[in-house]
Amino acid sequence: MSETDSTAVEEEVGGLLEEEQQRLNLTVEVKSIGPCRKHVSVTVPQEDISMIRDLSIDEFADSAEVPGFRVGRVPRDLLQKRFKNELADQVKQKVLLQSLEQMSDEDEIDPINQPDIDVDSLDIPDSGDFCYEFDVEVRPEFDLPDYTKFEINRPTGDISDEEFAAFRDEFLESYSKQEKVDRTAAAGDSVLCDVTFTHDGKEIRESENLSLRLRPTLRFQDAMLEGFDKLLDGAAAGDSRTAEVTISVQSSIVEMRGESVGVEFAVKEVREHVAPELDKEFLDQVNVETAEELDEQIRSALERQVDFQQRQKTREQVLEKITDSADWDLPESLVQQQTENALRRETLEMAQAGFTREQIAARENEIRQNAIENTRQALKEHFVLDRIATNENIECEQEDIDRELLLMSFQSGEPLRRIRARMVKSGMIENMEAQLRERKAVDFILEKASFNDVEREPAAENTVTAAAFAICGNMTSSLVDDTPTEE
Repeated sequence: MSETDSTAVEEEVGGLLEEEQQRLNLTVEVKSIGPCRKHVSVTVPQEDISMIRDLSIDEFADSAEVPGFRVGRVPRDLLQKRFKNELADQVKQKVLLQSLEQMSDEDEIDPINQPDIDVDSLDIPDSGDFCYEFDVEVRPEFDLPDYTKFEINRPTGDISDEEFAAFRDEFLESYSKQEKVDRTAAAGDSVLCDVTFTHDGKEIRESENLSLRLRPTLRFQDAMLEGFDKLLDGAAAGDSRTAEVTISVQSSIVEMRGESVGVEFAVKEVREHVAPELDKEFLDQVNVETAEELDEQIRSALERQVDFQQRQKTREQVLEKITDSADWDLPESLVQQQTENALRRETLEMAQAGFTREQIAARENEIRQNAIENTRQALKEHFVLDRIATNENIECEQEDIDRELLLMSFQSGEPLRRIRARMVKSGMIENMEAQLRERKAVDFILEKASFNDVEREPAAENTVTAAAFAICGNMTSSLVDDTPTEE
């Protein structure tokens, strides 16, 4: 063996030995303390702490500047004394980081969130072992069902001319402009009004200059008013109409759950909706060149919506089958944290399937009223589908995300660049990635399933107006971006 080869082998062996020395001799105890929750006790021996402390001192020695000494020549005792606090912080950071990383590799804890560690309260001892404890939420442990032999009822059927015409009108309506009219309100109009909410004779909220479309249902994030179009039918500017609503039993304001709240609508203007002219300006806005191409795109959007409904029906059956045995409990804190993620995923799916902003906003409010129970079920579905995706090596690729963003751009009329930037900024791009991965897992199951074709239901007419707030205090801001589209 040449001298060069011998040196290379020595360096490789030395590197392996150094890597081996870096492994900590941890003592880890894991105890279950509730549904999807573990208590972890960790002991780092004194020898490992000394090793990490020596490495930290070496790092300081290479760069520390001390008057009277050249860089790299400062005595170690002086370094430890002069930079005592900085060294202590660095050693603590290294011990925690390295031990947590090693546990994630060696111990099957499988955390969902960051561990609950009060770092400021921890101190590395000058001598002796270092012990710390933390609680962490973990993925549930369960056995997967046999998901390769499901029998599914699949809704099928062609799109009728009547169904296309109704969807085309609804699509164009979503781009309509409101114009003030001097007459009483009728179904399909909008009213500009001030809305006052009262409970036990006291005003609890007022919303001014609220524009509401007269549809059968008015849905807030925490309540619903049926017969809204009939309530405001015939109302003119200066008129007031009153009603009562019941606050959702899953409202974030616990003391208001199930309570009756009075609502008064003080009408200021009546507005009719004028559909857009199919001129060049509008065609450019929706990224098409001709009215015929617009019809093709609208039909494509309707087909996606029908596919979405078909996928939802088959998905519901798949999820029901795979979660039949998912009788494990989930901690309430985890459900609360994940409510928004579950909602984001559904609104993303609806946007990708070609639903209008009004339809998505209405569905969002419906979900919020039953958020806790919906999220609990959605989390169980997520854990099962995530395990299936992992087993089958299913991943979301960049081209999957790019394709979905392009479809959303057409439906909303927004530039693709703006949609992507907003979703990245809000964190919804990660939700999309997870949602597409789960969709692929469902598609994988459906590829293995056998089907019974059944007649599908026609695409539902939009009968809901959504108010993007909760009567009893906002749960959160709406996920639907209703700001004017930039030219």
